[in-house]
Amino acid sequence: MIYLFQLVNGIGLGMLYFLLAVGLSIIFGLLHFVNFAHGAFYLLGAYLVYDMTERGVNFWAGLLLAPVVVAGLAALTEAVLLRRIYHLPHTFHILVTVGLALMVQELVIILWGPVGGNVSPPDVLGGVFMLGDFIYPQYRLFVIGLTLVLAIGLWWLLEGTRLGAVVRAGSESTDMVSLLGIDIVRVNTAVFALGAGLAGLAGALAAPIRGVEPFMGVEALGIAFVVVVIGGMGSYTGALIAGLLVGIVQSVMATLWPEGARLMIYLGMGLVILTMPRGLLGRA
Repeated sequence: MIYLFQLVNGIGLGMLYFLLAVGLSIIFGLLHFVNFAHGAFYLLGAYLVYDMTERGVNFWAGLLLAPVVVAGLAALTEAVLLRRIYHLPHTFHILVTVGLALMVQELVIILWGPVGGNVSPPDVLGGVFMLGDFIYPQYRLFVIGLTLVLAIGLWWLLEGTRLGAVVRAGSESTDMVSLLGIDIVRVNTAVFALGAGLAGLAGALAAPIRGVEPFMGVEALGIAFVVVVIGGMGSYTGALIAGLLVGIVQSVMATLWPEGARLMIYLGMGLVILTMPRGLLGRA
């Protein structure tokens, strides 16, 4: 029964990893921009929910507002700072976004202190689900269900809407999209905000599970890159499959070999790089 618990736990983790990584993958696919500040948006989402619940705001309101605020801040950052360096080599992308991530991390420490905190799940999801001998927290089941619905909705957005068609076309050639009369600058801002908002939502959903602390963004960034590398740059389906694989492996290994749980996912990434450099579903 412990392995069934860890399997379900891994699915929940994997769906959170998918939300975190798919935004990074979409941003790279369209903008070809290496965003090392992505974990900072996850960090902000978690701390915004923490701050609002500490001030007595309803958890559901915090869950709705946090990703919207993060997306708005990301759009502003993209418009004011990041679009000015898209044309520069990737080394500049790394330097600027790493600096941005460090600034956000220090700002979090200034505002909320160096010690983390806990976020309580809403009362309606505070209990456990029981099916025979299987017992599982209701909040984690809610996270699995919500992220599944979001995954379907995001797939529809990318595959069944005009915005999705523009994003997919732009990932092939931004010049071609511009020649069609589409304002690629606005599309870039929208996609960057969407990716950051998804990371903020992942942080908000993860806060009641793992709590909040100022360095959680660094951990999240590492996981996001592992998922993107395994799934393939710019691949939505690859991010979903890789997120689930990483979550399940990490969760099951936490029972079999706790000390090596994190090591195994990085070994898996190394194996994928050696055998399939483009990832499971990456493009040339």
